[in-house]
Amino acid sequence: MKRIIVIVGMMFSLLSLMQADGQQRPREMPREDVVDVPAISEGLCVSNLFQTNMVLQRDKPINIWGWANPGEKVTVSFAGQEVTTQAREDRSWQVTLNPIPANSTPQTMTIRGADRTITLENILVGDVWLLGGQSNMEFPIASVDDGELEIVSANSPQIRLLTVPQGKGFDSVRSFERLYEWSSWSNRHFRKGDWDVCSPETVREFSAIGYVFGRRLHMATGVPIGLIDTSIGGTTVETWTPLEVLEQIEGRETREMLEDWNARIAAYDPQADLQARIAAYEASIKARKERGEPIPPNSAPPSDLRPGPAADRNRPGYCYASVIRPLEGFSIKGVLFHQGFNNCFNGSAGARMYYQVFGRMITAWRAAFRDPQLAFCIIALPTAGEPQTAENFVQAMYDVGPYIREAQYRTFRNFYDAGDKAIGYVSTYDLRKSWYHPQIKIPVGERAAKWALVTQYGILSGRDAEQYWLPPSITRVEAVDGTLRLYFSTEVRTKDDADGKLLGFAIAGEDRRFFPADVRYYTEKSDDGQNQPREQRHILVLSSPFVPQPVHYRYAWARNPMGNIVNSRGVPLATQRSDNWILEETPEKIPVPQGMSPETAQRYIGNRLRELLKQADLERRYLEAKRTLQELAPLVERGKTN
Repeated sequence: MKRIIVIVGMMFSLLSLMQADGQQRPREMPREDVVDVPAISEGLCVSNLFQTNMVLQRDKPINIWGWANPGEKVTVSFAGQEVTTQAREDRSWQVTLNPIPANSTPQTMTIRGADRTITLENILVGDVWLLGGQSNMEFPIASVDDGELEIVSANSPQIRLLTVPQGKGFDSVRSFERLYEWSSWSNRHFRKGDWDVCSPETVREFSAIGYVFGRRLHMATGVPIGLIDTSIGGTTVETWTPLEVLEQIEGRETREMLEDWNARIAAYDPQADLQARIAAYEASIKARKERGEPIPPNSAPPSDLRPGPAADRNRPGYCYASVIRPLEGFSIKGVLFHQGFNNCFNGSAGARMYYQVFGRMITAWRAAFRDPQLAFCIIALPTAGEPQTAENFVQAMYDVGPYIREAQYRTFRNFYDAGDKAIGYVSTYDLRKSWYHPQIKIPVGERAAKWALVTQYGILSGRDAEQYWLPPSITRVEAVDGTLRLYFSTEVRTKDDADGKLLGFAIAGEDRRFFPADVRYYTEKSDDGQNQPREQRHILVLSSPFVPQPVHYRYAWARNPMGNIVNSRGVPLATQRSDNWILEETPEKIPVPQGMSPETAQRYIGNRLRELLKQADLERRYLEAKRTLQELAPLVERGKTN
């Protein structure tokens, strides 16, 4: 057995050396958790971003970088261009090639040093898209609805795939390793860091949203597509933002978040942590013995010193330093970003922090890739939990999820309304499943593709081309005769047009008590009184018998909301509201007993508000039933008379 292990280890060492020269190893070969190619090798090397099978961005300068011996001359040749530079004292070198048009014919890049040449083959020139966010972007095509059909159809040699490893936080260098990376979530290793030609074998573990997006773009344009997945499950918006950018944000919630992290890092004692874990282990062993249970044969007390919060992947700036900074300066076409779930745990303050940070994160990513107008599509928070219904409507509104969606939509509107035509937005709340990883991913990728094909490629075009992706916006709100009148940027309709009933709005008076709104189109009477009244499908009228004087509205306001209002092309109206009331004080502020910790107080308030809202739903349904009986009474009496 030992001899077999040694032979296998030698095989992988040989394959690692082959990879350093740009060659690929077989994907399916089983591996131990060892590094195949380090981030920076000895002697002449190139960043692991540049490999055989990659795609380079067309029509933009192409930066290529690596390392060599200090003072060594390095020459890069590609597509008829040749550039020579000299390695600096720190071994780093970089060259820039002039922009190149799209080319679907495989080409070879050579990187020559004093005594070594690196050859990278099968390189295409097209459009490179970066995929960012957390697990709903990371979610593989093999695990989604209809994913197997996508997999067996994925014979697309003009599409290339790269999943970037998670890196080493603030210790990361300007490259990344190529390795089999352990996932505690899946309890297995995943191959990361290698460019692959898209095939049924290589696509299975790749981002479902990203692959579907890239497939649609390639089918529509014929241009080679490179997809780089940088997403990491369970991560927050602040970890994807450069620390130096976060430190410049003046919002109170962001400052408090940074102060909290600094205090936790400063207070952490690795020895005390180890002693606490040893004590927990000993208590566990004692309990097993008392129950007469066997002790596992390899059981041993912990002995490692852990880095603590300093190495937490959600430490502010950590994932940016780990994954994005090694890519800085690489030319790409644009970004899809799908994130939000792990920012749903800090109530209204967390949502306010999200809004303060998210726009700055987008601007920082654009700076990282040297393009202030880099295409950037926001994919909003997906559903989770039980669906909102007519029965639990108000109770389901108590959730921080819609506050995060609102922050995402407001961020989009800030850029778009300022004239930014490279910003995009995709809703996902109408693709309803109760799991926080809803498997309905194919439509999400296709929605993002519509945005790109309209705004970045001009292929979906025409007078109303924006209707393919742009959510309808509310341009004006009026309170009129006990109703709210909402004016839209375009006509709206129901998603299915089955019975025409418009769902998803709630309204409230000054008492902050929301109720589901009855929604109808505004009807304009004819001036002469001779013609039929005209329905104005760009104006909605909201009312409720339980809200005599409404002042505010909310739409699709739940984690898994009702809501079926779309534009003429079926693009959903985004989650939004007109009020600024916070989660913890709607419908009322709950007094907190003295001495409670902030975490306990948050749970205390939440439990009592949910109970209040549950009672409000019951009272509303009782009153609705009573009204229905009153409306039916005359009909019943006429039936008796007849």
